[in-house]
Amino acid sequence: MPSTHATTSNTLTFLLLISIILFLFPAVLQVLIRLPILLLYRLIPHQPSIPLASTSPTSGLELPYCVPQPPTMSWFQKTFTLPRQSRGSYLVTDHVTQQLPELKDYKVGILHLFVQHTSCALALNENWDEEVREDMSDALDRIAPEDRKGNLYRHAAEGADDMPAHIKSALIGASVTIPISNGRLNTGTWQGIWYLEFRKVKHERRVVATIQGEKS
Repeated sequence: MPSTHATTSNTLTFLLLISIILFLFPAVLQVLIRLPILLLYRLIPHQPSIPLASTSPTSGLELPYCVPQPPTMSWFQKTFTLPRQSRGSYLVTDHVTQQLPELKDYKVGILHLFVQHTSCALALNENWDEEVREDMSDALDRIAPEDRKGNLYRHAAEGADDMPAHIKSALIGASVTIPISNGRLNTGTWQGIWYLEFRKVKHERRVVATIQGEKS
């Protein structure tokens, strides 16, 4: 039976030999490290890789392989004016679409309309019966009436309809957002875009239209 001293000596000799080999041939160490990884890689099933090039069956030339790209989002913005109107509620869906022929370029997206004024508003509402628009204007007049006696509002720099117009604008809002589907506004059957004017005198109103979406 070999002694413990002899076993230890043999172990040291073996380690010394390995160290000399690795010192003289460092590439051996890289092979030893990569070997388990390569063996494991071969044991795991893989999907066939997509070739980066193909050969034309007619010309024999190597053609580049076209990798499909994900859809990219596109932005578009423009400013247009609304028809000049005095106090009232007006359906402007057709006017908006006429000003934005770019809508047809979008497969899916969002249209945001923002009016740059504080005494009018934009809304989505009834698109068929014009009496709904008349009733809406009358209802807003009852909510924010003109200050004929001078005891309701402090601000009256532009007349009796000035402050009521600001109140109505705050209540209704300065913007609307509408989905776009296949180049068209995807509104409901009875929905339309309203322009609500709260001043008695006709004004020119600017609207900023912003489109975000995926083009066709």
